[in-house]
Amino acid sequence: MVGSSEALKPSQAKAREITKRILGHENFVLVMILLFITAVMAVISKGVSNSPTNLRNIALFSAHTGVAAIGQFFVILTAGIDLSVGGTAVMVVLLGARLMTLMVAKQLLGGPLPIYEAIPIMLFAGLCVGAANGTLVSRVGVPALIVTLGMWIMAKGGGLLISMGSIYSLPRELAFIGQGYIAGIPVAILILMVVFALAYFVLYHTPFGRSIYAVGGNPVTAHLSGIKVKNILLSVYMISGTLAALAGLILLSRTLVATNVMAQGLELNSIAACVLGGVSLFGGRGTLVGVIIGVLIISTINNGMIVLALDPRIQDLVRGGVIFGAVAIDSFRRR
Repeated sequence: MVGSSEALKPSQAKAREITKRILGHENFVLVMILLFITAVMAVISKGVSNSPTNLRNIALFSAHTGVAAIGQFFVILTAGIDLSVGGTAVMVVLLGARLMTLMVAKQLLGGPLPIYEAIPIMLFAGLCVGAANGTLVSRVGVPALIVTLGMWIMAKGGGLLISMGSIYSLPRELAFIGQGYIAGIPVAILILMVVFALAYFVLYHTPFGRSIYAVGGNPVTAHLSGIKVKNILLSVYMISGTLAALAGLILLSRTLVATNVMAQGLELNSIAACVLGGVSLFGGRGTLVGVIIGVLIISTINNGMIVLALDPRIQDLVRGGVIFGAVAIDSFRRR
């Protein structure tokens, strides 16, 4: 009996160690917060928010927000910020809609382009916006806040000039991206999973990813270590612009109607998701998994307010409070 008792001690110690690691993991608290918010919404909505249909809606909403948040994550890791995400998405959506629409009066090139030609143009447009942001930040030295805020206004204004009003009559095959399924999984979720996998590989298994963390931690030290800081800064904004365009494409394919209010608040949701997910606004710290959990928290809150039919003004107050709280949490973490 004594021998068996002694034999249990190592296993018990191992179990305690595993438990301690789980409880001490940086994302454990985030998961608990997500579960708590989900439970509260379920109680308030009398189970409506936890219905299979509504959970699917949360997942679909998380797809485009998650794609944009991953791009934002790259930028924030370098101690930057990209406020142009929403404007970029709107511009790309309106541009793509005019390229593909069957409305003769709205056609940009005298005829509709097939989606396999229009989609690369949309992504390239997002890449160009990101390149402009990155050039001004890395080469000219303009603060990222000023550059991306100005680009947000310019991109949104450019989209309005392109669109000349709402655009519909888009090709039905475009709906497959936002409404289709492969093996029972929504295509939009699969796109998010692919983007996540690529970003995870780049950030944690390549020198480029390690350089991004190094630049965010201390750009001077990174430069002295041989890292080309300016090139890293340019690259992350290009990634963010491209993923903002992809997020816009997912949105467009879900509705098949392009308006100038699409992607409204996408930049704030992407920033809030990152900060809620443990990413420091001062750069150099944060995990991709945390960002996805942050996206799910934001999506659950937004969806819950819609299910409860809250006044839009109250919804804005809640969203603002979430962002304020996220920034406060980041400041508390640093102290």
